[in-house]
Amino acid sequence: MNSLSYQLQKFDPGMVWLDQNNIITAMNEVALETLGDYRGELIGREVLQLHPDKSREKVDFLLDKTNCPMGSPPPVTMMINIPERMLLIKVSKMMGKDGFHGACMVFYDITDMTSVPGDEPVAEPPVFSRRLLKLPVYKNKQILLIDLETVGCIQANGHYSTLHTSGDEFLCNLSLVDLEGRLDPAQFVRTHRSYIVNLSFAKALNKQAEHLQLVVGKGKELTVPISRNNVAKVKEQLGLV
Repeated sequence: MNSLSYQLQKFDPGMVWLDQNNIITAMNEVALETLGDYRGELIGREVLQLHPDKSREKVDFLLDKTNCPMGSPPPVTMMINIPERMLLIKVSKMMGKDGFHGACMVFYDITDMTSVPGDEPVAEPPVFSRRLLKLPVYKNKQILLIDLETVGCIQANGHYSTLHTSGDEFLCNLSLVDLEGRLDPAQFVRTHRSYIVNLSFAKALNKQAEHLQLVVGKGKELTVPISRNNVAKVKEQLGLV
């Protein structure tokens, strides 16, 4: 695990100014380059329009946090449709003499820090051209990069996910859908709609009634369900067929 604090000091952040209705009113050069707005076409658009449908609720939640009484809410990590970029995003409420004036969305493009070029898309679910190597998480007021080789299991947690390592748990702001196509399919397998497992952590295959379960973990163990649709795939990757 590595802290991002020092690395982020070297980054030029992207900045997007939003009015009270989340309409984009201005951007700095980093945002213009990252978002591909070379003709000012994004100015005047509602910021949620920049995100795919599955990400809009997450972004909307982030924008709502500008009204949160917390002095410094944690940054949110997400991939947005530009495409395949992983951005660390934070929103701050902007106040003027007459009250709330809108918000400033600040982001860092950490794609190159967390992924490497991968294979071309070949199958469903969509496989992206960059493979994730690390996942940014927020814990104890610190941003950490978690090495994927230390993650035994990833569990769905609403629009987010929980990373289970051998000694800890971390909340990740990416969903299983966001993650599945960017993980190495030879190492990580979707066993259930709520679980992705690192096969190097697999310890045993159990049968409970008519359902199969996979025991994963190094030290602390976790029993993960295997849905019927994924049984054949899991058995094949474990060399059982």
